[in-house]
Amino acid sequence: MAVHWYPGHMHKAQKEIKEALPQVDLLIEVLDARIPYSSENPAIAQMRGDKPCIKVMTKTDLADPEVTARWQAHFEQDRGVKTFATTTQDPANIKQLLSLVRQMLPEKDASIKAIHTMIVGIPNVGKSTLINILADRIIAKTGNEAAVTKNQQRIGLGNGITLFDTPGILWPKLENPNSGYRLAACGSIKDTAMEYDDVGFFTADYLIKAYPDYLKERFQLKDIPDTEIEFLELAAARRGALMAGGRVNLHKICEVLINEFRSAKIGRISLETPDMIAQEEILMAEAIAKKAADKVKRKEQFKTGSLTPDKRDRKEKREQDRREMSARMKADNARKKNTK
Repeated sequence: MAVHWYPGHMHKAQKEIKEALPQVDLLIEVLDARIPYSSENPAIAQMRGDKPCIKVMTKTDLADPEVTARWQAHFEQDRGVKTFATTTQDPANIKQLLSLVRQMLPEKDASIKAIHTMIVGIPNVGKSTLINILADRIIAKTGNEAAVTKNQQRIGLGNGITLFDTPGILWPKLENPNSGYRLAACGSIKDTAMEYDDVGFFTADYLIKAYPDYLKERFQLKDIPDTEIEFLELAAARRGALMAGGRVNLHKICEVLINEFRSAKIGRISLETPDMIAQEEILMAEAIAKKAADKVKRKEQFKTGSLTPDKRDRKEKREQDRREMSARMKADNARKKNTK
């Protein structure tokens, strides 16, 4: 899925993050626990370097707890990374994040100097709510939609920790095509920038394979069909998402499916696992390698004219004619000089 939504303020925010990072002791990256990989901005990883990082996995109350635990183990293979799983419905737990910050910076904690942290994340992962809980006051504007925060700000948490808040930023090109669907399904992209039908089909296909029992119970079905279109047809009949003549209103049933996934009415669901992403990255690497090879081949073909045998003969004939013409012109010029 191509995401055509990259507001201008996101480009500006990424530049500001890069400029402010040298002043920061520790990075707090907020991820959606349902899509930890797809909600992880690759530009942040590049800018962070070896700076300590806490990956805060929010919305754990909506995600599959077993898969969340696997993601935590996966991320913490990086020596400079710790994870913190939480939900904005549990303020007391979120407060423990400050203790983890101090544990990761013992030399700073022992001094009188302030600890400078920066919080980053894609839109609609609960970052603003997290900040308000940590600060014990309303600092950041919250909203259940993408791109609420627009400007960077510095926040004193009153306990020796300073927090740089940044706008939620996506990135202009998604290397993994499936990530676009996952971001859209979770509401990290404005609904006006996505096609409900496309995202609904993707979500239905995944849920049929990964959580069939959840679908069976939620939509009161005896069996789950093998294809997404068959499932959506059955679900539409159950929910009255039909048009005149009994035809399925695909937009409506896809909207129902996405909204019920987002609210966890279907169940606590994660849209990706570490093993799944490892396989997708292999496929992406193969696709990138093929694309590079095709590019080299096109360049070579351009040099040779991408010729069929017939075209090659004609090209050789033209080149032979040009050589003969050049030889005749040289001979004519030589004769002219000799006759003078």
